[in-house]
Amino acid sequence: MEILDTLIALLTLITLEVVLGIDNIIFISILADKLPEGQRDRLRQLGIGLAMVMRLALLAVIAWVMKLDADLFTVFSEGITGKELILLVGGVFLLYKATREIFHLSEHKGPNAAVQTKAASFGQLLGQVLLLDLVFSVDSIITAVGMVDELWMMYLAVVVTVVVMLLAAKPISAFITRHPSFKVLALSFLMVIGVALVAEGAGHPIPKGFIYGSMAFAFFVDVLQMRILSRKHEA
Repeated sequence: MEILDTLIALLTLITLEVVLGIDNIIFISILADKLPEGQRDRLRQLGIGLAMVMRLALLAVIAWVMKLDADLFTVFSEGITGKELILLVGGVFLLYKATREIFHLSEHKGPNAAVQTKAASFGQLLGQVLLLDLVFSVDSIITAVGMVDELWMMYLAVVVTVVVMLLAAKPISAFITRHPSFKVLALSFLMVIGVALVAEGAGHPIPKGFIYGSMAFAFFVDVLQMRILSRKHEA
């Protein structure tokens, strides 16, 4: 019975970590589209690989990570912890990036609308990926600590999650590139995640079930609409 409980806890943790990892994949996929075709896979693989390294490193200093819940300073009689500060910065950055990308997609016209933003180097894009990797890694590790007690389960969940992310990154990226409407939807998802990170950093966490449930529903509606439009064109 103990083995079954351990297995259920491990599978639950892996499932949750994979769901949280989708945010990483979407963000990396959208940034990778700014690069020449030959460099996109490299950014995706390097970004996800560094996410795994960051998560494993945080697990290695798990005692320090848990201290992030201690107050660093006080604002208007409210204590701000290290974790909250990281989530606030990451949430604001994600909101900025997603809003900026949506603006460029909606304002620029012509065949090169998606690439008319200011050119960014591989290093600049990798730096942005690293920043969000850090934010998502802290959130992921603290979530794992809240679910299980065994460190080996956390390590295993991280490794399995990153393998799944590596396998899923290219198909998800290709799907977003082929369907521009899904790119806008993906950016909207990132805005929702940004709001959730800011809310959690401000001490008012939004239940993740509500967030991912609404995102799944929006995705389903977009797929349904795409199929309806496709049938109309065929007719």
